[in-house]
Amino acid sequence: MEDLDPPREPPGAADTILRQMEDLGMYWDGEVLYQSTRLSAYEEILQDLLSRNLCFPCTCSRRQVRAMGSVYDGSCRSRTGDPAGSYALRLRTVPEMWGMEDRIQGRYEQNLESDVGDFVVRRRDGLFAYQLAVVADDAYQSINQVVRGIDLLDSTPRQLYLQSLLGYPRPHYAHFPVLLNEQGQKLSKQHFAAPVDTRQPAALLRRALCFLNHPPPTDLAGPAELLDWAAGNWDILRIPAWRGIPASRHE
Repeated sequence: MEDLDPPREPPGAADTILRQMEDLGMYWDGEVLYQSTRLSAYEEILQDLLSRNLCFPCTCSRRQVRAMGSVYDGSCRSRTGDPAGSYALRLRTVPEMWGMEDRIQGRYEQNLESDVGDFVVRRRDGLFAYQLAVVADDAYQSINQVVRGIDLLDSTPRQLYLQSLLGYPRPHYAHFPVLLNEQGQKLSKQHFAAPVDTRQPAALLRRALCFLNHPPPTDLAGPAELLDWAAGNWDILRIPAWRGIPASRHE
């Protein structure tokens, strides 16, 4: 459960998500792992990166970073010592290609230094960045298959680079298309999308399967039947490949 950003998390949001999963007939093995319980592990990893001079403090404001465009320009890279006040920590990138064969999207790669620039691993407000936390958690839970939305495809080369620096194994990746609003934006709270209504779970699952090019038989009624059918007829090669949503490259 990704709960790294308390100021942006409505009370009870995590419980709501888990309840919606249950409504849709989806369950999990073992206990749910919350990122908020893993802060000491993230700090240990961060100290390791700092001890190897792989990170540096950055005092650039959000406005300054936005003015740089899509690539951080290295303004603070030569800084020595900790500056006064608050600052982010960025990971030094290298002029090398990092990529993978995505099971849906095919080959995807970036030159991190020229395409992304040094990226944040601890935010200016002291919170750990998604890139560091997700890499740490995947390794901790021995994740070897990552299946997620295409809006995170852009983040994957950064995570591959971090995995390499930390000596972690590399999972296999599959990034699927996501639902959009009329403006071409991902359906999310950021773009004021309505919350998922799971009062008719079978209808939702049927629509999701059709969206992923796996239309189920019309005689299947409940969530369990639909999920059983999907598991038995799943073909990842039928999922449409589509790269329509760029992700933020600074966080």
